[in-house]
Amino acid sequence: MISIAPPTPADRPDWERLYRAYAEFYQVPMSAEILDNNWTWIHDPSMAFYALIAKHNGHSVGLMHYRAMPSPLRGRMVGFLDDLFVDPDARGEGVVQALFDALKAQAQQQGWPAVRWITAENNYRARSVYDRVANKTQWLTYQLDV
Repeated sequence: MISIAPPTPADRPDWERLYRAYAEFYQVPMSAEILDNNWTWIHDPSMAFYALIAKHNGHSVGLMHYRAMPSPLRGRMVGFLDDLFVDPDARGEGVVQALFDALKAQAQQQGWPAVRWITAENNYRARSVYDRVANKTQWLTYQLDV
């Protein structure tokens, strides 16, 4: 059985384990400061930053971070999916679909007309899921380092 819910304080160790694995996948260094900042944002009601934890048979196996984002051309807020990770041992069990179903419900509750995200060009496994659950846009992503 798969359950999806915002993380509670008791979920911190599992959330941290999953988020470290996500960062490792993308070869991004992770620190206690980054983890603490993210955990604080998740639980700060003044931040429009949210998290979901997926549990399969009672074990935490996935996470999703998302947030509100202004869309000037729409004149509305939309959602932005920042992070999605499912433990490799739980892939193929319906966890990612359950997370996307929960995200869609949250977006509807927030009144967002869409949720956007980016992924690595070579993240083929994730892209095969994204091609199934969403529409690929024409936009490329750039980053201005400061």
